[in-house]
Amino acid sequence: MASPPRSTRTFTVSFPPELAEQVELTARAENRTTSELFREAFRTYQAQRARKILRESQAAFRGNNPSGYTAADVPRLVKEYRAAKQAKKK
Repeated sequence: MASPPRSTRTFTVSFPPELAEQVELTARAENRTTSELFREAFRTYQAQRARKILRESQAAFRGNNPSGYTAADVPRLVKEYRAAKQAKKK
């Protein structure tokens, strides 16, 4: 009978001895496994990366929105655009 697939994956990570010692000391001090420590570190990294991408996207949006339009302006702008387009047809 085949065993069920694993619910986790294993990664091998190399550290210089000084950093490895800090990892072990931190894990012991926090009463956690190194796996738990690395999972949290990766989640923190992902959150920081997401914030960075969001900041960059917001900056790009501001650059593409020199008039400072907001979501509240969208219905009015759509109405104005459609009216102008309709006027061109006539």
